[in-house]
Amino acid sequence: MMPNRPNPLHQTRRTFLQHSAAGLGSIALSSMLANDSPVKAAPSAASANPLAVKPPMFAPKAKSVIFLHMSGAPPQQELFDWKPKLVELHMQPCPQSLLEKARFAFIKGHPKMLGSPYKFKQYGKSGAWVSDLLPNLAKCVDDLAFLKGVHTDQFNHAPAELLLYTGSARNGGAAMGSWITYGLGSENQNLPGFVVLISGGTDPTGGKALWSTGFLPSVYQGVQCRTVGAPVLYANNPKGMSTDDRRASLDALKSLNELELQEIGDPETRTRIEQYELAFRMQMAVPDAMDLAKESKKTLEAYGANPGASSLANNCLLARRLVERGVRYVQLYDWGWDIHGTGAGDDILNALPAKCKQMDQPVAALLTDLKARGLLDETLVIWGGEFGRTSMNEARGGSKFLGRDHHAHAFTMWMAGAGIRGGVTFGSTDELGYHIADGATSIADIQATILHLMGLDAWKLRFPYQGLQQRLIGPEGTATVRKEILA
Repeated sequence: MMPNRPNPLHQTRRTFLQHSAAGLGSIALSSMLANDSPVKAAPSAASANPLAVKPPMFAPKAKSVIFLHMSGAPPQQELFDWKPKLVELHMQPCPQSLLEKARFAFIKGHPKMLGSPYKFKQYGKSGAWVSDLLPNLAKCVDDLAFLKGVHTDQFNHAPAELLLYTGSARNGGAAMGSWITYGLGSENQNLPGFVVLISGGTDPTGGKALWSTGFLPSVYQGVQCRTVGAPVLYANNPKGMSTDDRRASLDALKSLNELELQEIGDPETRTRIEQYELAFRMQMAVPDAMDLAKESKKTLEAYGANPGASSLANNCLLARRLVERGVRYVQLYDWGWDIHGTGAGDDILNALPAKCKQMDQPVAALLTDLKARGLLDETLVIWGGEFGRTSMNEARGGSKFLGRDHHAHAFTMWMAGAGIRGGVTFGSTDELGYHIADGATSIADIQATILHLMGLDAWKLRFPYQGLQQRLIGPEGTATVRKEILA
């Protein structure tokens, strides 16, 4: 046998091209990769660490991201988008003009308008309107930049969440956290660069596809950590295996994988090596990072956190601990914001106040804590849902409970922290909160703005796949960095 010739049964497409006449396939492939990569290629595939810190494309404002997703889509009319005209028209028939091109998920017939039952006041020097459901966040408004003209083209949960986080309403796209770690690497080689934390009792509707790498190398996959039991499943040593034995077996496996990498050149082999090594390093680093018992009683009380519990409060505190340790992107999903009004479990008068109470204190504490530690200047915090809620009462099946249907045309998000000009509002809705009046902001605009603050160009951060230059903002690259909210 010729030692340098790969087994034809094990050849990948890249292997075939490498061994074709004159190696023209290899030359062409190398050229494309050099032109398309956001960073310079490492000199040796065998020694490259895909999670090593990479230089940004330009000077960044933020080093890390904490994205707080209220899964199910909170009703903006009850939280930040005060509409006195809607209160005036409460339970009156919806104007016909709003129904001409309306597209609802569940509303049938001619709905009635739904004014918010909650009181609003202006807070801070900025005079931002906030409802009495959020007394703690109301004290933080001068650090927030509100985007009140956000819109999407999806009005069902899973496609809308996929669009927000992967740039595509279908499965198969790469998550925002994966894109950012692909472009920048991770500052802590003992922790994942992209961590996912879940509360509310269930995964978001979009499922684990929301933190998938899609077509990107799988080393950039989001790692879901738990607050109950082992933080990461299957990361610990198997029963009966010591740390020394695990290290020895990984060294042997690494040698075999590096031989395969040299022989075949499949980049996923490098990913496999790094994932085994990261899992080994995580065995000590992750439990330490996730141990809330190390926090002071004062800090725990500020967040409303309880070590060992599963809650948004715990996850907010964990997010601070993770970015403090150099984790690049932390994604929080909190389920339970799908307020349709089909019963007391999902209505505006009962379920919504309970969810707001669970969210208000820890999110405000996170902002305050980051600011006190000097971390808010380098951490970008984003809050929002996948779409908004209608200005009409849903009344599904004749329900007497108050609730709102899905609404893609207008909703509110906010950002705070690194590179954000606090105390501003960009965009507004009409007097009924149904259509955008000014400052329309697309999902791609949100994505481009986040990447910009991280020092990444949303148009140049790309990956060749299926004949297209894939981007978080989509292959077409239509987006606007919202400089109106930037410092």
